[in-house]
Amino acid sequence: MTHRGLSAREVEASRAEHGENVLTPPPRTPLWKLFLGKFSDPVIRILLIAAFLSLGISFVHGEYYETVGIFCAIFLATGVSFWFEVDAARKFDLLNQVNDDTPVRVIRDGQVREVGKREIVVGDIILLETGDEVPADAELLEAMALQVDESNLTGEPSAFKTIHPEEFRPDATYPGNLVLRGTSVIEGHGVARVIRVGDATEFGRVATQATVQAEENTPLNRQLERLAKLIGVVGFGLAVFTFAALFLKDVFDGHDRFTWGQLGLLGAVFAGLAVASVKMWLPLVYDAFELAGRPRRMPAGIARRGWFFWLLCGLLVCVGIASLGLFFGVDPLSAQAWIGLDAAGRILNYFMVAVTLIVVAVPEGLPMAVTLALALSIRKMLKSNNLVRKMHACETMGATTVICTDKTGTLTANRMSVEAAHFDFGVPEGVVYEGIAVNTTAELNRDDPSRPKALGNPTEGALLLWLDAAGESYAGWRERAEVIARLPFSTRNKYMATLVRSGAEGIDGQIVLYVKGAPEIVLGHCAGLSEAQRTEVEAQLAEYQQQAMRTLGFAYRILPAGDESAKYAHADAEALKALVAEGRLTFAGYTAIMDPVREDVPAAVAECMEAGIAVKIVTGDTPGTAREIGRRIGLWDPASDGPRNEITGVEWEALSDEEALERAAEIKIMSRARPMDKQRLVQLLQRRGEVVAVTGDGTNDAPALNFANVGLSMGSGTSVAREASDITLLDDSFASIATAVMWGRSVYRNIQRFVLFQLTINVAALTIVFLGSLLGFALPLTVTQMLWVNLIMDTFAAGALASLPPDRREMSHRPRRTTDFIITPVMRRSILWTGFGFVAVLLGLLAWFGHTGGGVTAYELSLFFTVFVLLQFWNMFNAKAYASGRSAFHGLWHDTGFLLVAALIVIGQVVIVSFGGEVFRVVPLSLRDWAIAIGATSAVLWIGEALRLIHSRRRA
Repeated sequence: MTHRGLSAREVEASRAEHGENVLTPPPRTPLWKLFLGKFSDPVIRILLIAAFLSLGISFVHGEYYETVGIFCAIFLATGVSFWFEVDAARKFDLLNQVNDDTPVRVIRDGQVREVGKREIVVGDIILLETGDEVPADAELLEAMALQVDESNLTGEPSAFKTIHPEEFRPDATYPGNLVLRGTSVIEGHGVARVIRVGDATEFGRVATQATVQAEENTPLNRQLERLAKLIGVVGFGLAVFTFAALFLKDVFDGHDRFTWGQLGLLGAVFAGLAVASVKMWLPLVYDAFELAGRPRRMPAGIARRGWFFWLLCGLLVCVGIASLGLFFGVDPLSAQAWIGLDAAGRILNYFMVAVTLIVVAVPEGLPMAVTLALALSIRKMLKSNNLVRKMHACETMGATTVICTDKTGTLTANRMSVEAAHFDFGVPEGVVYEGIAVNTTAELNRDDPSRPKALGNPTEGALLLWLDAAGESYAGWRERAEVIARLPFSTRNKYMATLVRSGAEGIDGQIVLYVKGAPEIVLGHCAGLSEAQRTEVEAQLAEYQQQAMRTLGFAYRILPAGDESAKYAHADAEALKALVAEGRLTFAGYTAIMDPVREDVPAAVAECMEAGIAVKIVTGDTPGTAREIGRRIGLWDPASDGPRNEITGVEWEALSDEEALERAAEIKIMSRARPMDKQRLVQLLQRRGEVVAVTGDGTNDAPALNFANVGLSMGSGTSVAREASDITLLDDSFASIATAVMWGRSVYRNIQRFVLFQLTINVAALTIVFLGSLLGFALPLTVTQMLWVNLIMDTFAAGALASLPPDRREMSHRPRRTTDFIITPVMRRSILWTGFGFVAVLLGLLAWFGHTGGGVTAYELSLFFTVFVLLQFWNMFNAKAYASGRSAFHGLWHDTGFLLVAALIVIGQVVIVSFGGEVFRVVPLSLRDWAIAIGATSAVLWIGEALRLIHSRRRA
C-alpha cells in the first residue's frame, strides 16, 4: 500500500488545530511558596499566635527572650522541613531525563523523513520498527508480526497488534489496531496514522491525572490538627478563667472600690473587645464542641466577614453600651467615670497573665520534633533504598491499611523466564539448541556479563536466557546455521517457522525446518507420538496453563537430502506454511514460561499482611496470570477466595459507586485494569476510611500514585510514575515497602514519645503559672533560665526522641485507626499524673523555701532551677520507653543520639549553674547538693521502671 502522508501545509494546519506532540509539564511549586506552605502546619499556626501574643507582652515588660525563642523554634522547624524536601526534590530530578526530540520516521509529501517526536501531528503516517517507541496514539494501517510492549500503560509486556478485527483479543485492554504513545515495538513492523498527540493521548491523559492536586490530608496532620485544637481550647479556657478569677478577686477584695458606673463602662470595653476578637475565640468554641464529640458548623456570616468588619463592630458595641450609661447618670466622656490608671494597669497585668498561660500551653518543640523525626527518617530510609520526596509520606506509610500494587516490575521481575523445560523425547540436544537459537529474532545484551538482558520479544528472550544458562551460545549456533526462510509468528497461525541449513552435529549441511508456537497447534502437526505420550504432554501443559504460564511447543523436520533439497533453497514464507501444513513434524518438547515473582516478595507481602495491611493486586494482565501471581506471593487462596475477591477493569467500571464502594474491601485482584480503574479503587477505599499506599512503575499507575495517601514508584519506572509518587523505591523491591511501613510506624511512635514528654512539662508549667497567679506568687525562674528549659524541651529532647531507631516489633501491631487521637488514654494518664506530681514537688519546694511572693535567694533559685531541669531529664527516659514494653535501659548503649543529648543536658546544667552567675541568676551548688538533687529526682525514672515491670508481668 502506498502512503503519501501530509503536506507541509497540512502539517501546520493540524498542529494549529490539535497542538504539538508535547506533554504539559507538571507544575513546579515555587520555592517561596513551598516555604510558606510549611506554615500551614496546625501546630505552627497556633505557635505563631502564641509568638505574637508573646511579642505584645515583651513590649510591655521590655524582655524579648521568650519571643525570640518562639520565633527561632518556628523558623528552625519550617526551615529544616523546607531544606529536606528541596534536597529530596533535587535528588529526584536526577532520575527524570525527558527528551521530546527523539527522531521519528514519518511519511510526508510521499517521502520518508525523520522529525523530532514533538513535531508529530495528527494525521501523520509513522513507520514503526523493532525497538522504536511509539511517539503518539495511532491507528495501524499495516502490521507485520507486530508485537508491542504495553507494560507502561497496561502492565502487559507483549501485546499482539493487527489490522484484522477477527484477530483482536476480546479481553485486550486496548483495541488490537491501536498503538499508544509510550509503548515500544518489540518485534515486527507497522505503518500507522496518528490520531491523538500530546495531552490528548492515553499517555498524556494519564500523565495529566498524575499532576492533579489531591486534597487528601495526611493522618499525622489530622492528628496534629486535633492536638492543636485541644491545646488552643485548654489554653484559652484557662486564660479566660484565670483572667476572670483575678479580676473578680480585685473587684471584691482588691485595692480599690469600683462604682457600678465604672464596672458598666469596663463591661462595655470587655464586650467590644470580645466582639472585635470574635474570629479568634469563636473558632475555639466550635473546636471545643468538636472535641466533645458534638461538632457544630460555624455560621457562614461569621466565617465570611473579615477582621476589619469585626473590629468596627467591636467599636460600635463598646460605644453603644457606654452610651447607655447616660440613662443611668454615667457620662462616658467624663474621666471620673472610668477606673484609675493603677486599676487599669492591674487589669492589663491580669490580661498579660492570661496571655502567658496561652503561651505556656503551646508546645513550641512539637513542630521541631515532628520535623526532626521525619527528616532523620528520610535520611536513614534513603540508605534502605527509599527516596522520600514528601516529608510526611514516611509517617503516612505507618498508618497504611491497604497497599494496591501493580504486578509487572513490582511483584515480578519484569523478565520472562523459563520455569520448566521438557525435551526428553529422544531428540538430540544439538537439534534442540539450534532450533531455539535460530527460530527467533530476539537478542541478548551483555553490557553486564553476569546478568545478560533480553532484547526483543520477552518470551523468545527467555528461551535465549535458558540456553545461555545451559552454557550454550545462541550466537554460535546461529553462526553455524544458514537461515533460508522465516515465517514470523502471527495470531492467525499461532506459530513461527524458520528453514535453515543446519550446522548441528549429525545433520550438518542438511535443511531443517524448525517450528515453535502454541503447543496444541504444534502437536497437531506432529507425527510419531503415542496416545499415552500425547495425553501426558497435554495434561502437563494444562497444569502449566492453569498456573498462568505461557507454554510453547517445539518441533522440527529434516528435509530430504541430495538433489531434492535444492527446491527448498529458495523457499519463502508461504512455502514454509505449506511444509508445516503437511504435518510430518517431529515433536521436540515444550516449555513453560512466565515472569517470575521476585524472591523477596512473598516474605514482604506476608509481613505486611501480618501487620494488618491488606494487599491488593491491580494489573493490566489477564485474570489467570494475576491469580497465579497472587497465589505465589501468598495473597490468593484458591480454597477460600472466589468471584467476590476478583474483578476485571470492565466489570469494575460497570459497577455503580455504591456497589463499587461495598465491593472495594473484598477485592484482592483487579485484572485487565486501566489507569482510571486503579484511581477509582484508591479513591473509594479512601472513602471507606482506608489509608492507601499504591505501588507502580508504569505510566498507567501514575493517577493512582497521585491520588493515594502514599504513592511508591520504582526507580526504574517511567518519569510520569516517579513524578506522581511520594516515595521512590530505588531498588524496585516490594520488600522496601515493608521497611517503609516499619519506619513510618516508628516515626509516629517517636512523635508520640515527644508529645508525652513535652506535654507533661507543659501541664506542670501551666498549672504552676495558673496556681501562682491565683495564690499570689510567680514561678521563680528567670527568662534566661526558661530559655534553657525551652531549649531542652525543644531542640535537645526532640533530637533525642526523634533519633530513636526503628523497632521491627511495630510490625506486629494492627495499623492505627485514622480516628485515633495522637494522645492515647495511657499517654493522657501519664501526662496528668506525672505533670501534677511535678507540680506537687515544685510547690513543696517553694513551701520549703518559705516563698510567698517575696522572692528567693540565689542559692534557692539555683536549687529550684536544677530540680526543675532534672525532673525533665529523668522523665525523658520514661518517654523513651513509652509503648516499647521494655525497660528504659534496653538498647540504651546503642542509642548514641539519645545518650549524647542526655549527657549534653546534664553537662549543660552543671556548667550553667556553676558559671552562669548574674546572667542566669545562679550560684554554684556543692557536690552534696548535686547528689541529693540527682538522687531525689531520679525517683521519676525508678517509679516509671517499676510501673513498666508490673505492666509487663500482667501481660505475661
